[in-house]
Amino acid sequence: MKRYYTPWLDRTRALFQAAQGRPMALAVLLGLNLINLSSEWPSDLHEPALVVWLDEALPDSFKTARQLLFDQYQRHFPRVPTTQPVTIVEIDDETLATVGQWPWPRNRLAGLVDAIGALKPLAIGLDIYMPEPDQTSPDKVAANLPPTAAALAAELRALPSHEAILARSLHAAPTILGAAPLDHDTFAASTDLQSAPILVHGPDPLDRVQRFDYVLASLPQLQTAAHGEAMLSVALEQGVVRHVPLIMGLREKLVPSLPMEMLRLATGSSAIDVFAGTSGVQAVGVADVRVPTQPAGDVWLHYASIRSTLSRYVSARDILHGTVDPERIRDKLVLVGLTGAGVTDMRTTPLGELVPGIEIQAQVIETIFEGRFLHRPPWLKWAETAFIMTFGLLIIWYVPRPTSRLAVFIRVVPKGVAALGLSLHLLNLLCCFVIFMRFGLLVDAAAIFIILSAVMGCFLSSSLLRGEVARTPDGRLVIEPEDTGNPARKAPRT
Repeated sequence: MKRYYTPWLDRTRALFQAAQGRPMALAVLLGLNLINLSSEWPSDLHEPALVVWLDEALPDSFKTARQLLFDQYQRHFPRVPTTQPVTIVEIDDETLATVGQWPWPRNRLAGLVDAIGALKPLAIGLDIYMPEPDQTSPDKVAANLPPTAAALAAELRALPSHEAILARSLHAAPTILGAAPLDHDTFAASTDLQSAPILVHGPDPLDRVQRFDYVLASLPQLQTAAHGEAMLSVALEQGVVRHVPLIMGLREKLVPSLPMEMLRLATGSSAIDVFAGTSGVQAVGVADVRVPTQPAGDVWLHYASIRSTLSRYVSARDILHGTVDPERIRDKLVLVGLTGAGVTDMRTTPLGELVPGIEIQAQVIETIFEGRFLHRPPWLKWAETAFIMTFGLLIIWYVPRPTSRLAVFIRVVPKGVAALGLSLHLLNLLCCFVIFMRFGLLVDAAAIFIILSAVMGCFLSSSLLRGEVARTPDGRLVIEPEDTGNPARKAPRT
């Protein structure tokens, strides 16, 4: 049988077989490590042009695998709440059916704030934006009346506006208004927020945090009446909320998130502390509470299943009717938000659950109370890279040696190498998962698996290409393993 060879196959064989495959394996190890680093470059180092180019050319090279792995960590080990410092007053379908469709007149919302405030919560955070005047306010209605109703219009103008009624309620209770950050200018957007001061200890981290140019905030009259104003923002990655910022930038100003502002008001503090270093934000604190963060001022959130947090929800209808147990509100941090169909801001968590946006803010506060944070500090990336390089170089040095125990094992048990590789990778995954459960560290077992598998694959490819290539009678190419003991295999090529 005649055997045919193609130039590209000869070059491929020569490339993989050179120095027993070590140069190719080393190139794969270095190249994949660089791509992995570019996908999560440490913030304390300047990004070289090559790293920036790789991240733009291969934006999802390792990031997607890493995120999916971290999601699996949480799905197999979700946080089990041990405290319940938060109560969510939900404007749900039952409330909307009883009270009326959304948006409500501001005086009706004032009645809800008054009812909650009467039960003595520590703080009330409203996940509600009110950037425009209430068109149902008496003065607005008067402006739309015909000239023949001048007397009625005068009587309406003599009544307090709905904004004035709500402002009184906001001032009487420990309230905080939420605001939505925007990347572009829109109608009713503003460039400032009447938020509490933030004291920075260390270098200014403004360039490290998530920054916005505009914000959709409530009317200045309402901001002045409330006891705090905060930004509501989450970091979306492929549609999933994995981490949440505790501080953000609004142009040249640092502003707090809703959870930190509620803790400030509940503890009676006048400001929020930010501890920063050369790599960015290290922690955000209020009173005697200090929350370790990522360099961008955000935290990886360890989620609890929504099934374990349903007990924190109270219908706004029950609050208005006075049928709720007062202990569910007294000395609690109360969040007010929409959960009714069609008006809810729904978000996906790493657990694969679709939850109201207000639930994520509640989980941030709950996690701070429990002190159970997830961490991925900058040094962890270097530790992973060092491990991959060390183990990869060990593979490159040891595996091609014909007298090594591994080489003998492969010759005696050819299929055993697959079982050995699978066992090592399962051990790697198990160790990383145990570290997650014990210390809350997010170790990237996916990158370790991908890179070391690719390095090992170079030697397997070298072994396959060491054989002869033949063409079968029906035209297919097949690889015949080399066998120096078979004289027929030593025949000259034709």
